[in-house]
Amino acid sequence: MPAPTTAAVEAILADFPDPETGRPLTAMGQVQAVAANAAGISATIGLTSHSAILWPATRARIEERLRTAFPEVPGITVTIGPHDRPPVKLGQLGVEAKSVIAVGSGKGGVGKSTIASSIAIGLALAGSRTGLLDADVYGPSVPHLLGLAGRPQVENGRIVPQVLDVGRSQMPVMSMGFLVPPGEAVVWRGPMLHGAITQMLRDTLWGQLDYLVIDMPPGTGDVALTLSQALPLSGAVVVCTPQDVALLDATKAIAMFRKVNIPLLGMVENMSFFVCPDTGKRYDIFGTGGARRTARELDIPFLGEVPIQIPIREHGDAGRTAANYDDPASRPYFQSICERLVGNLAAAAATKPPMPSLPVL
Repeated sequence: MPAPTTAAVEAILADFPDPETGRPLTAMGQVQAVAANAAGISATIGLTSHSAILWPATRARIEERLRTAFPEVPGITVTIGPHDRPPVKLGQLGVEAKSVIAVGSGKGGVGKSTIASSIAIGLALAGSRTGLLDADVYGPSVPHLLGLAGRPQVENGRIVPQVLDVGRSQMPVMSMGFLVPPGEAVVWRGPMLHGAITQMLRDTLWGQLDYLVIDMPPGTGDVALTLSQALPLSGAVVVCTPQDVALLDATKAIAMFRKVNIPLLGMVENMSFFVCPDTGKRYDIFGTGGARRTARELDIPFLGEVPIQIPIREHGDAGRTAANYDDPASRPYFQSICERLVGNLAAAAATKPPMPSLPVL
């Protein structure tokens, strides 16, 4: 068979979708370099930091496509490089983010803040520019989970968020817990709550973000309505535990998000099971499979489960939630949730009408 050419390789990659937008890689000049001969093929593909957690899977899919198209070529190498596509300002608050994800639950005590923090940390570890807003004004626990404290500084009328070092990234974090003394109760009515959340969104120096993750208050209060009016949300993640009473409340949270036109990105089942470290025997303390079954019945993606693990509790109590990603027993659960979440966002982008082609600069 004739040796592959650069043009032939580019033709094979022409309709491969960008994992952020769903548009073909060639539409924005993301096929950055190609070299091809009988001995091998090399391609450099530019992807945005928004899809950073999907880079390994995307590279593998591209390599597989090229191997299928050119089975006689012994060496195929695909390199992922950066491709910048800056975010736009969302709504009237000036937040610059590509995706805004609300993490909610129908009731308290299901580990919602741990899941929200872990999602944000996982995205940041992968290389995405990620911010975390603790909108649980009455019971802010994100500062404790992340080991952050101190009153934020104000520069030129803007709030400088606390910053969590996550691998090579710095993740801005804002919470009412930074503004209220520890142990002091927040006793506010709806308008004050609305004003506080709006101010933290509008006046915080978030910078340019790929993701802003918002830890919602538990229940079905008016915070979801505030957020839906303040800026366009990419969608919501609902956290629950397996038992029926928790699933009933989670179903109410899902109905709330749908009522205010916030898309559902998926469900996470926390405290899903316990594996005894001494015997390796699994115990379904709160039942099993409830969230997966509910997600299927309500036509919502199931993002994954997180078991009851003593290290997860210890890390949260010590303000070291990020250490869950250092633990080989915990990391796969959180990693797969992040991958499925971003994959669902990519799938949703692919179903939207194609954007107009822009000139490649």
